[in-house]
Amino acid sequence: MRGSPDTPSSSNERLVPHSLHQLRGWHFTCRTAQTPPPGDWRVWLLMGGRGSGKTRAGAEWVHALALARPESRIALVAETLGDAREVMIDGVSGICRIARRFRPDFEASRRRLVWPNGSIGQIFSSEDPESLRGPQFHFGWCDELGKWKHAQETWDMLQFGLRLGDDPRVLVTTTPRPVPLLRGLAGDPATAVRRIATADNAKNLSPGFLSAMADRYGGTRLGRQELDGELIADREDALWTRARLEAIRLRQPGPLSRIVVAVDPPATASAASVCGIVVAGLDGSGRAVVLADGSVTGASPAGWAGAVVRAFRRFDADRVVAEVNQGGDMVTAMLKSVDANLPVSTVRATRGKFLRAEPVAALYEQGRVAHAGAFAELEDQMCDFGPDGLSAGRSPDRLDALVWALTALVIDRQGEPRVRGI
Repeated sequence: MRGSPDTPSSSNERLVPHSLHQLRGWHFTCRTAQTPPPGDWRVWLLMGGRGSGKTRAGAEWVHALALARPESRIALVAETLGDAREVMIDGVSGICRIARRFRPDFEASRRRLVWPNGSIGQIFSSEDPESLRGPQFHFGWCDELGKWKHAQETWDMLQFGLRLGDDPRVLVTTTPRPVPLLRGLAGDPATAVRRIATADNAKNLSPGFLSAMADRYGGTRLGRQELDGELIADREDALWTRARLEAIRLRQPGPLSRIVVAVDPPATASAASVCGIVVAGLDGSGRAVVLADGSVTGASPAGWAGAVVRAFRRFDADRVVAEVNQGGDMVTAMLKSVDANLPVSTVRATRGKFLRAEPVAALYEQGRVAHAGAFAELEDQMCDFGPDGLSAGRSPDRLDALVWALTALVIDRQGEPRVRGI
């Protein structure tokens, strides 16, 4: 059986002398679940709740490997390049923050970390799986795999690149979502699965945060996923399933004849309020393509209105569709205050959310909707939405925006089309 790749006593390890103190400090303070599992594994899957310490575990593992094995090549893969830098490298638990005296240099133009002993960590994005075609690595760290845009393709390309050294290994740190790739890894006997809960890291978190989360989400499906790190199966009475959503993904949508930005404004402005913003268009066959989930959390009215206008401009959209049940004329006025020429159509809900969502779900069953990538938070709501709403009792803000966008595009067929590529 092979030992853990960052265990200092491994016979095939070249441990540089100054790394001993670095390793010792972390090993005295970490929890067992944050250390590499013993035994013969290729994939270490660390599923954890928000703030549970999974990112710190990943950063410490990578940094220890880089110090202990000079000239190592390590892939650092995140949902986006921005996430790789802001979370895995420069974040509060990122590599450069925990490295202390042995901090590597970040070469932004080459998208890589360079340690003094020649080890290199190169960052990649799930938005561009092809960027992993060619490079080769000893190790990999994949963060928030449950949110990756092109998860399976990115994972496959990484596996082909893990071909250096005697024992290539990869660590996956993620909040669990029951997407097929994550379910497959968790069920693979060759995967070493570990789980950590938010509460396990209580000493490093605000007591007020833990109390608020327990009161609001304790015992719910969302709480079990986001706080306890459980991989929750699809809700049986939900209108959508993960399998169906995985089957309708597109890498590159073709020319689109109409694009709308739908917005579901929050009833109140607070740190937890979410403004649902979804962008969708029609392709040449009349199929709707969901292009983006631009929803924003904790934004002021001016903040979410600005996000809507940015989405409108980014996708060269034809129209904004805004629900006005909560704000009436204020919603239109706020959007117009950002862009006076913004074409806005207003809609008002006269039926319950489930009744409005049913005909949209039917479009998916008929193959009349596709997703241009993965939209983790939106799809979480879709697969957790049943006759009584979301299991946590929250407002399905992102889903509401999706329903309005697809209703306008396919069901109502309003607006003047113009063909263009994106």
